[in-house]
Amino acid sequence: MTQHTATYPSQLYREFMEIEPGSYHQIIRFVEGHESELEYIYEEERFELLESYVSALFEVGAYRKHLHQIDRVIEEIMEHNIRFYKGEDVFQKMLFRKAASHFQLLEYEQAEFVLMELLRINPAYADAAQFLKKCRRVQRPRLLRQSKALSVLLFMLAALVIAVEVLVVRNFYPGYAGLVETTRLSLMGSGLIVLFGGDLIHRLLIEADVSDFLQEARRRKNWID
Repeated sequence: MTQHTATYPSQLYREFMEIEPGSYHQIIRFVEGHESELEYIYEEERFELLESYVSALFEVGAYRKHLHQIDRVIEEIMEHNIRFYKGEDVFQKMLFRKAASHFQLLEYEQAEFVLMELLRINPAYADAAQFLKKCRRVQRPRLLRQSKALSVLLFMLAALVIAVEVLVVRNFYPGYAGLVETTRLSLMGSGLIVLFGGDLIHRLLIEADVSDFLQEARRRKNWID
């Protein structure tokens, strides 16, 4: 970022610095109340105010507004080639939080897209990789929906067999009790296998898919570098 040559910070920035760290609502009110003045202050001061503002929006859970504003910070980062801010890679931090806001708003596909872009930049970002897996797990693919539907059907059949066993077999056909019990246990066991098996397969497919994506991202990054 270009450094300004003035000796003293602007009046707006001095007022902003009087706000206690962590006073997120106060930060939000201050920046929104001085929106028209931001373009007249120094670049590094404007960036600090905007970064603090979008971070405050995220911290208070104003995720929709956070998404509306975060691209302003990302544009500042790209325009002034800012990489590290307060000891963090601020560009990657903004992308991660953008994905998190989408996730909180149940916009899983958008969150997944942002995380994939982030991992193309930094395939070693472990938290982003885990977050990408989480985004995919909460979405319900056809396989998982079908396995859950089948398990419910098997449990309902088991319940029907229990009713027949209690009301009919034990009273009138006790000789078939063993067969009916075996059928009941088989249906319940099959339901559990289908239920947990479908979830396990879903997770394994996600692990394999994300692993393949990261390998490709590393290969491309090494090729570019």
